Formats: sequence, structure tokens, C-alpha cells
Amino acid sequence: MGTNTAAHIVWDWNGTLFHDNDAVIGATNAAFAELGLEPITLEQYRAMYCVPVPKFYERLLGRLPSEAEWKVMDETFHRHYTEHRARCGLAEGVAELLTSWRSAGRSQSILSMYGHEELIPLVRGFGIEAHFIRIDGRTGPSGGSKAEHMVRHLDFLAGETGVDPARTVVIGDAADDALAARHVGARAVLYTGGSHGRASLESAGVPVVDTLHEAVAEAERLAA
Repeated sequence: MGTNTAAHIVWDWNGTLFHDNDAVIGATNAAFAELGLEPITLEQYRAMYCVPVPKFYERLLGRLPSEAEWKVMDETFHRHYTEHRARCGLAEGVAELLTSWRSAGRSQSILSMYGHEELIPLVRGFGIEAHFIRIDGRTGPSGGSKAEHMVRHLDFLAGETGVDPARTVVIGDAADDALAARHVGARAVLYTGGSHGRASLESAGVPVVDTLHEAVAEAERLAA
């Protein structure tokens, strides 16, 4: 086991590195249509979205969806998301930021709630896989919290490369990213370009920024 004293970033994928807002809204509205719900805008989505995802649907339905409803909506969302994501790309400046961070001798990884078997070829297709010492997507059922996955992710990194949670910063677009970071003793920076609006992100009590350039600069400061 090595000892790694450099700062480490755990990147979120959807809504952070991968700018997929259009795909998310399109797929969400397709799922809503299955239950006869009216479509929503990106601004409404950002104001109301939360995890676990069934809680998000509860805000719209006034009740938790039944198991059968959740299954239909979840399957519909993922089917339509896969269709829409082909038109989405990386967030502005991602390739340069990843290269710069790695060139400075620091490490980075991806932890996503997107399915692992779909995540890996997607990252690889953008030609950025080599920048990360580990890429983990969700391997269990969808709809859960990121905290339990963060524990396994950082336990592996600590054991294999000596990554220190105290010098680790999670960069994501959801309050759940901050909760997951806190769960393992890491720091977090939240980015307004994805699934949450600024007001909901600020309630997490961590730095909130409008660009990924600012996020990386803040991560460097926090991990110093």
C-alpha cells in the first residue's frame, strides 16, 4: 500500500463532468407521462429534485409512488435517457481541467450513481478515462443514496493508492454529493450547472460555485 499525500478529487459524472441536463429533463418528463403528470422545466426540476429519487416523485405526486409505479417510471426514465444522452457532451473546460489536475501530480476518480456497465464505455468514449485512478458507477438498484457507495470507493482508494479522505474533495451538482463527502470525512464543492439550483445547494453548507474552473480552484484550497 502506497502513501499518497496529494490532494484527490472525486468527481460526480451526471450533471457535473457530463452536461446531460437536456437528457435528464427529456427522460424525466417521459417518466412523468407514464403517471399522467404534467411535464416540468429545468428550473422546476432544479428547485424540486432530491435523492433518494422516489422522494422527488413524492414532491410531485403528493405521495410516494407505489412499487409498481416506481418500476415503470424508473425503467421509462433510463430508456429515454439512453436515447437523449447521445446529443450531450462534457461540460465546458472538462478536458483541460482533468489534464491540469493530473499533470500537477494529483489524483482523481469518478463516483457516479449511473449504472457502472453504461458509465465505463461512456467515459471511455470521451477519451478521458486515463485521467482517473478509479471509475465507479452504481452496481445495485437505482434510487438510493450516494453515501454508502462513497465509503466503498474511498476504502478502495485508501487501500490501493493511499488516498487520504481528509485531503479529498468531492465535486458534484447535488446536495447528496456533500452528504456523501461528509459521511467519509472528505470535503465537497457543489456546482450549479447540473440538477440543483443554487438555493438548494447552499443548504448543504459547503462552497457553491458556478463553473468547474471555480470548483477545482476551491478543491485545491480545501485540500491544502
